[in-house]
Amino acid sequence: MAAVQELKLLGAVSGVSPYVIRVQMALAVKGLAHEYLPEDLAHKSQLLLDSNPVHKQVPVLIHNGKPVCDSPIIVQYIDEALAGNGSSILPADPYDRAVARFWAAFIDNNLFPSCIGILEARTEEKKAAKLEEALAALQLMEGALVGCSKGKPFFGGDAVGYLDIALGCYLCWFKGVGDMAGATLLDAARTPELAAWAARFGAAETAGSLVPGVDKVEAYVNTVLYPKWNAAAAAANN
Repeated sequence: MAAVQELKLLGAVSGVSPYVIRVQMALAVKGLAHEYLPEDLAHKSQLLLDSNPVHKQVPVLIHNGKPVCDSPIIVQYIDEALAGNGSSILPADPYDRAVARFWAAFIDNNLFPSCIGILEARTEEKKAAKLEEALAALQLMEGALVGCSKGKPFFGGDAVGYLDIALGCYLCWFKGVGDMAGATLLDAARTPELAAWAARFGAAETAGSLVPGVDKVEAYVNTVLYPKWNAAAAAANN
C-alpha cells in the first residue's frame, strides 16, 4: 500500500502570485491533493517564518512535515519525490531538462521583471524601453517553444511540462499588464506560436484551469504594487 502523503502549501492571500500558482499547477498535473494555507504577508505566520527562515516568503510546500522552498525547486521536488503520481513534469532526457531549466530561469529573471517594469516605470521613455525588453524576451520564448516542443502542442511535448508551467503561471500577468499599459504582449502577429500555445495552455484541464482572472491581477497592482512603488519613489525624493 502506498504511503499517505501529507501536502500543505503556504501561499498568498491575493491568489495572483505566479510562484504560488506555479506550484499549484505542478500539484494539479500530478493529481495531488493538498491543503492550501493562505498567508497574509503583512502579518506572516510563525509556520511560514519557521518553514522559510531565510526569505520568509511563499510558496512553501510542506511534505510530511518537511518544508521545501522556492517555486522552481518545489516543482522539481514534486516531480522527483512524488514520481509515482501522474505524468512526469521534467523532461526525461538530461539535455532537455537542462534546456527547460535554462528557459525557466530566463522567464523569472528577465521576462517577468521586464513585464512588471512596464508598470513600474515613472516616465514614458522608461515604459517604452521596458515594453521593448518584454517583447524581445517573448520573441526569444517563441524560438524556445519551437525548439523544445518539436512540433507538438506544448513545451513539454504532448502534455503540459516543466517549462509550460514556468511560463503559464504568468499568463494572467501578461494580459493584465498589457491591458493596464495599453499594449498587447502576447500578440498573434508577433509571436504566433506562443499565442497559440497560450490558448492551448489556458484550455488545459489541469494547469490551465488555475490561471486566475485578469481582474485579480489589476486589483493587486492597484491596491498593493502601485502604493508600494509610489511610497518608494517618495522616499527616494526626500
